[in-house]
Amino acid sequence: MLSINKGKVSSYDAFNFKMTRIEELILQRTAIDAEIEAEYKREHEAAARGEADAQFNLGVIYYKGQGVPQNFAEAFGAFKLASEQGKTQAQYYLGIMYEEGQGTQQDYAEAAHWLELSAKQGNPDSLNRLGAMLENGLGLKQDFQAAMRCYKLSAEKKNPAAYFSIGSMHEQHHGVEQDDMEAIRWYELAAAQGHEEAHYRIGFLYLKGHTVKQDFKEAKNWFLLIATHGHINAQIRLGEMHDAGLGEQQDYAEAMKWFKLAATHGSAEAQSKVGFMYGNAHGVALNFPESLRWYLMAAEQEYPAALSNLGFMFDHGQGVPMDSQKALMYYSKAAKKGDVNARKNRDIIEARIAKQQSNHH
Repeated sequence: MLSINKGKVSSYDAFNFKMTRIEELILQRTAIDAEIEAEYKREHEAAARGEADAQFNLGVIYYKGQGVPQNFAEAFGAFKLASEQGKTQAQYYLGIMYEEGQGTQQDYAEAAHWLELSAKQGNPDSLNRLGAMLENGLGLKQDFQAAMRCYKLSAEKKNPAAYFSIGSMHEQHHGVEQDDMEAIRWYELAAAQGHEEAHYRIGFLYLKGHTVKQDFKEAKNWFLLIATHGHINAQIRLGEMHDAGLGEQQDYAEAMKWFKLAATHGSAEAQSKVGFMYGNAHGVALNFPESLRWYLMAAEQEYPAALSNLGFMFDHGQGVPMDSQKALMYYSKAAKKGDVNARKNRDIIEARIAKQQSNHH
């Protein structure tokens, strides 16, 4: 008979077992969870004693949902306490929360107040956000020159968001001459620090070619840098370029690849384009049921082109029974969204229905 010594012996030691990787990860996660809970408790106690740093840290914990459920109301309260003690980064977050109406009533004037306090202490994020409020006239009188001053002060601190904002001012002709090359110069500074939207705007400017020479190859290269990382609009633009054969040979299959990537992440524009590709056999076999499925997804988000195309399908019986009433419904919804073709088709159907009713009488 096997003799087993009595006593508290670890089975791992006794039998020389090794923990599996999953067991090691579970132990690590348990230790991390315990550390987070302990840190949260320490911050909570310090915040209750009135320590501004702890109040700010507690606000971040609730704002981002780190170790606790996200709670904007709790975050707002913590940031307010820290802001009243002059904590500049807390004032920045408080300004955002007032501007966005997170955890409190939306109040642009209050947002501007707290952002100004933080900006006066040189906070680059607050300077950039305050510039945006001045540029758009939110809580403050619209003032492009003052906005640019804020952006440039923030840019001096190498804030990529401020580089982007200055580029946008030049692109949109806000207080400065429209100059896409100057916009690109600032966007490139932001892009060098990983600002994805700056990559997109550079690509878009080269794609459209307004005050900068149109360059499809350059546009594609900038879009590719972020499309592969999930930037939805860049994926859509790449799809359109392949669909239209801009800068290279037309490639419907490649276009469909990019449209589907964006569509599966919920883009109504991309879903509508996927529906169109299936309905017109672009890069895929003609498939009206698939076309209908993707159009319906986009229509749930009230995307005008999808609504109009659904109207067309019911108007002409493409993969669905011909139904003038349903066609009229979809055309009317698209027309209300400003779709010109839908408005024309709606008027045609209304005239046709009126004529049919008149003939019956």
